[in-house]
Amino acid sequence: MIHRIFFLLIFLLWLPDAYIYFRFVKPRTLRHRWLRWLHWFPSVLLTFSLVCLMFGDNFTSLRVTLTGIYMMAFLALVVPKCLFVIFSLLGKSMGMIGRLPLVGVFLRWPVETVCNSLGLLLACIGAYIILYGCICGWRRFEVKEVAFAHSDVPEAFDGYRIVQISDFHLGTIARYPNEVNRAVEIINALNPDLIAFTGDLVNNEATELDGLEEILSNLRARDGVFSVLGNHDYGSYRQWPSRRAQAENLADLKRRKAEMGWRLLLNDNQIVRRGNDSIAIVGVENDGKPPFPALGDLPRATRGTEGMFKLLLSHDPSHWRRRVLPETDIQLMLSGHTHAMQFRLGNFSPSAWIYPEWGGLYTEGAQSLYVNTGLGSVMIPYRFGAWPEISVITLSRKK
Repeated sequence: MIHRIFFLLIFLLWLPDAYIYFRFVKPRTLRHRWLRWLHWFPSVLLTFSLVCLMFGDNFTSLRVTLTGIYMMAFLALVVPKCLFVIFSLLGKSMGMIGRLPLVGVFLRWPVETVCNSLGLLLACIGAYIILYGCICGWRRFEVKEVAFAHSDVPEAFDGYRIVQISDFHLGTIARYPNEVNRAVEIINALNPDLIAFTGDLVNNEATELDGLEEILSNLRARDGVFSVLGNHDYGSYRQWPSRRAQAENLADLKRRKAEMGWRLLLNDNQIVRRGNDSIAIVGVENDGKPPFPALGDLPRATRGTEGMFKLLLSHDPSHWRRRVLPETDIQLMLSGHTHAMQFRLGNFSPSAWIYPEWGGLYTEGAQSLYVNTGLGSVMIPYRFGAWPEISVITLSRKK
């Protein structure tokens, strides 16, 4: 993937540096030329590292780790500089306008100094957001309690506790098994009736589970762990030597899930019973909009569940509006996929620009969708605001 954005990264790296150099560094370092070279050193180092990352397969486990480290350093350097440059240019433009006849009467205050100071403040805030998200944010597991009431919930399932987890992306955090173990301990302490995993266990390869299978097999729920596949689980983001190799990787992932005791639902369902009452756990393969795989088969998956309360596990939340709402009577669907783009301020996430339903509970008529914003991270172990989420969904019978 980094090949596709190489020139954009170079542009973002060098353009702010050039502005800061000619505007501030060069005029102030006439007697200390070594400071000029020091100014360029981080960008030269990042450029050299970027060129090195261009060679090889971006989606081997080691390459993903190195790319993640690079992107953390890149963002920590570039985002603050870009913020500062934007406000500095704004101040310079307003200063030029202020020198026009008559306009200067209304712009007597030192606009350039104010904008530069504001830009510097925002650069510091930006650096904090990047560094906190990379160092602490992705480890800050958050348990969210969600109450879901529906008239179709059977009496025996009133108070039934479902823990939803999603988007582990183990390839990004495989080097931190203690964090994976801590997540498992938090989940088990919630004493769930059922655990639902809604896809993207790995970034691309089943081998990302090496050393973590024993930890994940410790997940415990009265009615077991149910899971579905996400777009990353199919291994479609790396170049395989053949289609057969890719298919063998997917088969290996399915086998490992079974060995961990997880029940993988591939366009099918399983009935969970409490006395004379029952609910259907329905799971479909990933069903997203292009370029994501669209392999879900709802008629097949819901066969034999007519008239029952149905809990659908489907990785991509866009499936709800495209297929689930118009074609089924499924009462509750659980999804992941969006990660809230791993960034959230208050109720805002840039994920909303792509997905109308990107995080939390959504209801339309008698049907609802809950979007879990995920436990892991793609490429970069980073989260800010959109902390790693463990959802506890408690069913209740609406009177």
